[in-house]
Amino acid sequence: MKKNQQRIKLSKETKDHMITEIKRYYLNERDEELGDLAAALFLDFIIEELAPEFYNQGVYDSCNFMKDKSEDLLTIQI
Repeated sequence: MKKNQQRIKLSKETKDHMITEIKRYYLNERDEELGDLAAALFLDFIIEELAPEFYNQGVYDSCNFMKDKSEDLLTIQI
């Protein structure tokens, strides 16, 4: 995990659901059975290494959306 980066926290229910989905994906797409531990470790990797980029992109997109909308407010000036 990178310095100054907060870990994304998931509820137990959400994490269990994601582990189930990872196992389902591997079985359906790769015809491989993945155990709970392997799926959990893979999920941890995604959370630590990949998810921050998705999160940051969401923050960036939200910021741009809000900036565009706040500029629209200027059009209602009298």
